[in-house]
Amino acid sequence: MTFRNRILKAHPAVLVLGSFLVVITVGMLALILPISTTTGHIPWVDALFTAASAVCVTGLAVVDTGSYFTVFGQCVILALIQVGGLGVMTISVALFQWMGKNISIRHRMVMQDLFAHTPREDIFSLVRSIVFFTLGAETIGAVLLTAHWSRELPFLPAVYTAVFHSVSAFCNAGFALFPDSMMRYSGNLLLNAVVCTLIVVGGVGFPVLYDLQCWIKSHRHKRCRLSIQTKTVLITTAILILSGALLFAFLERQGLEEGPSLSHRILAPLFQSITCRTAGFNTVDIASLKDATLAMMIFLMFFGASPGSCGGGVKTTTLALLTAFTVSRIRKRRRVNIFKKSIPNETVTRSVSLVLVSIGIIGLVLFMLLVGDTLSGHEVTAPREAFLAYLFEMVSAFGTVGLSMGLTATLSMWGKCWVVLMMIIGRVGVLTFAYIIVGTGVTNGVEYSEENLMVG
Repeated sequence: MTFRNRILKAHPAVLVLGSFLVVITVGMLALILPISTTTGHIPWVDALFTAASAVCVTGLAVVDTGSYFTVFGQCVILALIQVGGLGVMTISVALFQWMGKNISIRHRMVMQDLFAHTPREDIFSLVRSIVFFTLGAETIGAVLLTAHWSRELPFLPAVYTAVFHSVSAFCNAGFALFPDSMMRYSGNLLLNAVVCTLIVVGGVGFPVLYDLQCWIKSHRHKRCRLSIQTKTVLITTAILILSGALLFAFLERQGLEEGPSLSHRILAPLFQSITCRTAGFNTVDIASLKDATLAMMIFLMFFGASPGSCGGGVKTTTLALLTAFTVSRIRKRRRVNIFKKSIPNETVTRSVSLVLVSIGIIGLVLFMLLVGDTLSGHEVTAPREAFLAYLFEMVSAFGTVGLSMGLTATLSMWGKCWVVLMMIIGRVGVLTFAYIIVGTGVTNGVEYSEENLMVG
């Protein structure tokens, strides 16, 4: 069998993972070029880490993006962010359609798996809308951010800075050209509003945006109703943002009261609640936050964004489904119902498996990372502080968030490789990775007589 035939017969999960690995490799090779860095040299592991972080739209960085990379290197990172945010398959399908070429059944299956919760005939219309909406949102964000940065930078540098951060925000990447991320703008209303809006819009998922577009267009004729997917994502996202902001404001009230301005005290909790969902920007010093605040942020990072979006994590719909499942069991009801619709048992089982496997992966990689640093004597902080810092780093990588307690730059070579693995798993998806390892075939197996087992 030829290589081309193997690709054509590959499962969509394999194609998705393969496309990301190819782009990461190309990005790493581009960043290794002398023209990409101000020093003319970058270690291969740092180039790999940066490329993976950009393609997986994570934002974790081992070097300062603004000072270590040249404009060429920054443009490479920006291109990787855009490709990683939209997805290689999405871009290829859009180009094929634009050129009038036929699209294979395999590509159709990939698009169906990535961006549709139910089979739909207008999958290519959805792909076109994704591309146009992404470019439109990023353009509007860049224009508004240019108005902000034109006050302190010449016009062309202001435009470049605005475009970079607009794309980074919409794709939930979290890469910034400033060494302190967005801390210097913690009280700026315009920048906070634009960046937060881009993050939320990019994180709710393209299927939700497309569903809202159809609903708005046909609302007057009452021919289109919002799907359960859209309703669940919007409500869960709103609850997580508001509850996260209120908890942050309560837990960090002493530090916020000492803030430079009233706008900082109001905007900082909201910004961090939104950005720790998968964006990675920060307007406060993460390492200085209280343990309770960090624990709350780990929870938000773990569940992350919504399906079919630029973000990672186990997704907001999984949290909503687990909550509904728990409530139904407490009420002694067999079926899980949301918005007067019954969810298939297979979907419920899949969500439970997703959470359990995700926790297992994070725990295993965290253990391997701690063991490796212990054996090599690579101690970055006190042992107790190191555990929390490593846990925060692992969940941030898995959720493709990009927030860090300052640990990233101090990681060993193997530590960086483990974080790269976590970023890829978080971006591609745990279930996609599981398929590649064990496949999707389900058999009944051998069935024996039943005997009860105590639980709980």
